[in-house]
Amino acid sequence: MNIRQMFILGFDGCTIDADHWLIPAVQEHGLGGVILFDRNVDGAVQNIESPAQLQALTAELQAVSSELLLIAVDQEGGRVCRLKERDGFPATTAAAVLGQGTPAHTGAAAAAMAATLAENGINCNLAPVVDLNLNPDNPIIARYERSFSSSAEEVAAHGEAFIRAHHAESVACCLKHFPGHGSACGDSHLGFVDITDDWQTRELAPFEQLFAADFSDAVMTAHVVHRGLDPSGLPATLSPRIMNTMLRRKLGFNGVTMTDDLQMRAIADHYGFMEAVQRAVLAGVDMMVVGNNLQRSGDVLARGIAAVEELLDKGLIDADFIDASLTRIGKLKQKIQGELSWSGKHTVQP
Repeated sequence: MNIRQMFILGFDGCTIDADHWLIPAVQEHGLGGVILFDRNVDGAVQNIESPAQLQALTAELQAVSSELLLIAVDQEGGRVCRLKERDGFPATTAAAVLGQGTPAHTGAAAAAMAATLAENGINCNLAPVVDLNLNPDNPIIARYERSFSSSAEEVAAHGEAFIRAHHAESVACCLKHFPGHGSACGDSHLGFVDITDDWQTRELAPFEQLFAADFSDAVMTAHVVHRGLDPSGLPATLSPRIMNTMLRRKLGFNGVTMTDDLQMRAIADHYGFMEAVQRAVLAGVDMMVVGNNLQRSGDVLARGIAAVEELLDKGLIDADFIDASLTRIGKLKQKIQGELSWSGKHTVQP
């Protein structure tokens, strides 16, 4: 049982030498994945400065990994992208702009984006955003033009075109942010966000429609509280009622679930890191994303593993539950490698 597969970590460095803490994490301990950023929160270059440098970095990371390493970025397009034109990468277009055109046009733009990702060794795009653009004053979705539309049908259609273009380049996608962040009035990067009075049931529709279209890569949680969906007041990321009962059982999603960054203040201000990991796992989340730049820590993987092992040792979770997560993660990697179809229903025939 390789619990390390359940973590996607950020790190400092445009190159990796033998003394970097990430090398043993990947080489010896089987880390599940990494997340790359172009700039840190202080504006300093973090992982990406040019195509040649990025290609060398991703090749080195895969070379030291005994199995496929998920290499993920937030490449939504427009203002939210990590491979930027200023660093020598092709320009991208925001979802809000693409949403004004046809899904075919979105597919063409996404095809160019996915080709760039694949060429640079990135195999997982933490996109598209399928939040509905319901609140024009939303400080993190509307403000950055991250939503295709306020229409669930339009969001689903553009999202599907976006995803299929990525699959053609063997790049996985991750829908975000479940159960919907587009109606919120706050930004979970900065603290507690309660959507109880703002959220609308139709925010689930894009997820439902994409699941019906056989999308089964990954879904990212939102660090939002909805007391109607979970009276306990737990944020969706840590809520069994939202992540397991609603997403898995009611909506039937059978792919990988990922947290949004566990260092975001909506989580970090209220929970210690190990408690956050444990609560996320108990909620049914498969992979914990830790940007590791808001709070830098070379031992974040060890502490995360210890948190999961404590759940097992105390009998708070069954080993079969962890095995199910590891199986879903393994299938996602098989899809990227062309060993399973993207729908997850059929093995690719030679």
